[in-house]
Amino acid sequence: MKPWHLGNTTVRSPFRLRDGLIALSHSSLQGNLRGREQEIAFRRLLGDGGIVELGDDESYSVGRKWRSALNKLGFLYPEVPITSGIVQTEVGPIDTITPNGWRLIRAETVPAMQECFLRALAAHYIPSLLEQRFGFSVFSPVRHTLAVMLALALQTGESRLNFIEMALVVQLSSSDDALADIVARVLELRARRMASPNKKQFDRHERDAAAVLHGYVASTFNDYADTNLRYLKATGLVQSKGRGISLVPEKHVFIEKLVQDRDVPATDRLYLAALCQGATLPTDNKDSALAVLDDLLQQLKQLGIPFDTTGKPTETPADIAAIRHQIDGLLSEHKEEQYAARQPFEWHEIVAFMELLRTRKAKKTLANGDEIEVPKAEAPAYFEWVLWRAFLAINSLTNKPYEARRFKIDQDFLPVGTAPGNGPDLIFEFADFVLVVEVTLTDNSRQEAAEGEPVRRHVADLVLHHAAQSGKQVYGLFIANHIDSNTAETFRIGCWYTRADDKMRLDITPLTLDQFKTYFAAMFGADRVQASLIRELLDLCSHLRPAHEAPAWKTEISKIVAQRITHIQSNAR
Repeated sequence: MKPWHLGNTTVRSPFRLRDGLIALSHSSLQGNLRGREQEIAFRRLLGDGGIVELGDDESYSVGRKWRSALNKLGFLYPEVPITSGIVQTEVGPIDTITPNGWRLIRAETVPAMQECFLRALAAHYIPSLLEQRFGFSVFSPVRHTLAVMLALALQTGESRLNFIEMALVVQLSSSDDALADIVARVLELRARRMASPNKKQFDRHERDAAAVLHGYVASTFNDYADTNLRYLKATGLVQSKGRGISLVPEKHVFIEKLVQDRDVPATDRLYLAALCQGATLPTDNKDSALAVLDDLLQQLKQLGIPFDTTGKPTETPADIAAIRHQIDGLLSEHKEEQYAARQPFEWHEIVAFMELLRTRKAKKTLANGDEIEVPKAEAPAYFEWVLWRAFLAINSLTNKPYEARRFKIDQDFLPVGTAPGNGPDLIFEFADFVLVVEVTLTDNSRQEAAEGEPVRRHVADLVLHHAAQSGKQVYGLFIANHIDSNTAETFRIGCWYTRADDKMRLDITPLTLDQFKTYFAAMFGADRVQASLIRELLDLCSHLRPAHEAPAWKTEISKIVAQRITHIQSNAR
């Protein structure tokens, strides 16, 4: 049997498709993406926008693959095969943005983006007019996978589906297979793996056997499974569970109703229309929407989170959706606060992520055997994210975790893009001071041009705000793998003029990621985790500014960091 996959194996990070759509919407390339020159131009557009890394490769395959991914998910109108008998104009102008594509562009929150991906993937059926290479009945891969997970939950009490189980069972099955048989195969594979003394060797042997049986390269099963899990998580219905996934508990009722819809498009025209418009979801129906809402209200009640529906209209699905989105927000904030509370116990993992970003490596295996990863294209977002986690771990914030970050996160608390450019990356408020943290992976002479003015402006804005509101001193912390001396000099001078030409003195300290990582690890290793130790370090570094120019200041900062680490370790509890 041939394995199937959702999305596109080239574009592994689904949310980046939105970035590509936004770039395309502002260009003259929309509707003109075919042919060598146009595919090269699309690749260049994606590269110039920082959406893909161009490198030295002059191949134009990236443009073609991105176009294919957007076509397949119905975010761009696909080319209709001539043999279908359907005229292209009946569907839409080829390679232009569809209604669901525009919906994704306009989505400002992660849940809104996830709904667009869900509508896209729920409208995706195989085999179809656009994918005819499969030898089984038409079915929805998303509904099929969710149905397997519901059946697993019913039989085992847990919806968890492991990576190897997706790779070697689920993506090699279809709705032609009895659900009970699929679950039995999953559990049989799971039992054999649990009994194996060497899990990696077991996985490799099983993939090799599947490759012989199905006539595929062994790595294909992993590539497809990785893509499938990523796109499933982009719907917001599943979350990470080890190396696999599990259903998001608060979405359980919604998932049950989605899976109950087993109808397939009656004609190719209806299929293409649904693909480009986005599938109808259970919450588009008033009765189903009310059932989902009632379940969410019960969850709030069980958590002790107050919510008053008095006076809120529920006459239409749109009315109900407005209430549901408010509740989703409250549940997300509750879960994020729980996540923040766990960070002090996960400091080893935080340090490991910093090490990946410092060395620019992709993966690392932790002492407990878990593997962590920083996707290459998402490294800037992970840089902000790991610093957010680090200060959550210090566990002294007076602002909420969702107030401290300006980037978006998904249901796994992973970053969805970087912070927007109209403010600082991170804002941490403590009892007696405020810290503005800015990070960059830029490490050459462009660093000062890209970061010098924005960082100072952001810190100055917070200084003015807190001078009027709290009176707390505001510090800036700039972190990069390498601090360019021009950048350091800008921060050493550390001044800013208001519109009234009033001069402000700014306290901004540049540290390398390695320096911060070592200092952070020393605090936890010595069991002396105190926000005051961060402030002391910043004060000591700031006091050195008048006596040194940038190169010497950087050298002195290195000495101060080393001295403070020694002091912390010598006073370990």
